[in-house]
Amino acid sequence: MNDTTHTPDPHRPPEVPTREMEALISRRRFLTRVSLGLAGISAAIIGVPATAFVLAPLLHKVADTWRTVGRKDDFVLGETVSVVFEDPSPLPWAGVTARAAAWLRRVSDDEFIAFSATCTHLGCPVRWMPGANLFLCPCHGGVYYGDGSVAAGPPPHPLFRYDVRVVDDDVQIKATALPITTSL
Repeated sequence: MNDTTHTPDPHRPPEVPTREMEALISRRRFLTRVSLGLAGISAAIIGVPATAFVLAPLLHKVADTWRTVGRKDDFVLGETVSVVFEDPSPLPWAGVTARAAAWLRRVSDDEFIAFSATCTHLGCPVRWMPGANLFLCPCHGGVYYGDGSVAAGPPPHPLFRYDVRVVDDDVQIKATALPITTSL
């Protein structure tokens, strides 16, 4: 009977590698190292910019800037209105996203209060309801009192307050990076 399957003899010593086997092993080792090297370079190409994107806000603080939002006489005493101003760190390609919004209320002749128009829950825009004297976030039911404190819903913090000043009858808001206060 001619058996074509070959089973190695467990009592026979292992074969000594031949030149072809050594060449095969060295090719395999070379290709393994090249593959690992290319994987490392690929990881660096993706990882370095991603790490820089995450760490940049910690290393490079945006300077606060005063932005004029209107003349003092443009605002009615006791009324809360929406104002739009340029972000403190606009990028040339940002377009409309370089604009920020706030709710501005004239409290007295020279005193104004400004609240961020961004909910502290998930960053949705809030709107002012003058009849109820409340800020409402329509996305998840967040409610804020007229002073910006949380009235109901999921927001974990009150609305962010901007510094406001009046210079030569111009009302100015201190444009600053909003703190990240969102939560799930």
